[in-house]
Amino acid sequence: MLDPELLERITARRAELDELEEQLAKQLAEVQVERDELAVAERVLERMAGQLAEERSSARPMPGQVGGRAVMLIPHREPGVEEDSLPPDYQRIITAVREAAGPVMAREVGEVVGVDVSVKSKLEPLRSKLVRLVDRGWLRKLPDGRFTTRL
Repeated sequence: MLDPELLERITARRAELDELEEQLAKQLAEVQVERDELAVAERVLERMAGQLAEERSSARPMPGQVGGRAVMLIPHREPGVEEDSLPPDYQRIITAVREAAGPVMAREVGEVVGVDVSVKSKLEPLRSKLVRLVDRGWLRKLPDGRFTTRL
């Protein structure tokens, strides 16, 4: 004959294990749902990264053609692209900004590079070059209109 106390213990342990099984099944279901959500998020991020890369590449100015070769006078600042790839007048502008004691106005840069700053029509092309250097990542323009080298 079976001991009633042992049968009671077996039944109690079986109930505990059944409860644990339910909890684990619930946790497993939650883990599977979260894994599925992460897989979807990963696919969305990959798609968005591709779209952003495509938009960035199409937003950049297309290089011009010189002698049948594609060239860009003012390349974007990227790893491996050095200042010596810029035209000499742009190199002088960057040097003038770098050597200044702090952020400078276009007029101050003009004085250093030899532009007649008293004539607005001579200063505006310089300002345009400064802005082009900002757009391509070589310089930084502060909210007050002054220029500085990128840090």
